[in-house]
Parts: sequence; structure tokens; C-alpha cells
Amino acid sequence: MITKKQYIEYLLHTPINYTGTNLANHLDQVSHDAVSDYLAREKATARQVWELARGIIKDDDRSYLIVDDSVQDKRYSRKIELVKNQYSGAEHGLVNGIGIVNLVHSDGVDYAPIDYRLYAPQQDGKTKNEHFREMLIAAKSDKGILANIMLFDSWYASSENLKLIHRMRMEFVTTLKENRLVSL
Repeated sequence: MITKKQYIEYLLHTPINYTGTNLANHLDQVSHDAVSDYLAREKATARQVWELARGIIKDDDRSYLIVDDSVQDKRYSRKIELVKNQYSGAEHGLVNGIGIVNLVHSDGVDYAPIDYRLYAPQQDGKTKNEHFREMLIAAKSDKGILANIMLFDSWYASSENLKLIHRMRMEFVTTLKENRLVSL
């Protein structure tokens, strides 16, 4: 039997291989099938991830917020509602998968997810950039995060996002596409 707390703690402390098989390998007398059954039955919400993460993060104004998206490869799935064909950086091409936009907190040493959104434009009509802005605003206003530096790749370097970060009096580090105009 697996609990929601065990599952979320596993996600918090496993930044690379977060498969059901890997989790089963780290729990005594828990099989991959037990993990699959648990995931079919329970949902770990972004709020629950935050409730566990907030107790372990070391937050101050020199901390970082990192936004990035990932695609959970589901190329063999035929009946999962959120699966769609989308670009995966890990695969350097299109795969059938579930898109997730992640917001991670770091003090420069430790990392912890503090929020996430499923990228499902067919359900909610939102872009990855809209999810990014919602999570950033919630992190600063609702969660009281003090981190003052935002890190992200060029996908999130839109003028609307950069203006929001500037209005929030935060600094950012990103890459810019060569066709972007920057004025100081």
C-alpha cells in the first residue's frame, strides 16, 4: 500500500527518474502494480505538493524560481484523455504525451517543486505562458515566496512575461531568440 504523502515525498526528492517502477523499487513490499493502482485511484494536486514542499524549502530574496515544461512520454497510450502530440525536448521531436509546466524553488543547493499545471489547451484553453504567469503570481502573492530571481528558457521569454517579472521587481536570467529586440 502506498500513501499520498509517500508519493509526493518521492516526487519532491526524485528529480530524474520518477517512474512507478522506480518508486516501487524504493518501497518495501510495494509492486509496480500497486503504484499504478494508486495513481489510477488518487490524484496529487498542486496544492498538496506545495503543502509538503513549503516545509523543506529555504526561501529568501536570493532564492530562485525556475519554470520549465516537460512532456511525460505516453507514446504507447491510446486511451489517456490528456495525451496529445507535442514537442519533447528530451526526444528532440514530437511524441504523444502529457505536457506539464513546472515551477521549482531553489536556494542554489536544493530544489523542490512548488507548483505545476497540466498543459491541456483543449480542456482549459490556456497556453504554457499563461500557466507560467498564474504560477508566478500565486507563488509571490498567495504562497509568500521571497525568491527574487526567475530562471527560464527562451520559450517563456515573451514580452508579456518579462514585463510581469519587471513589475514584480524581480530579476531574471533567460536566453533570447536572436530575433528579439531588447531595449534597456
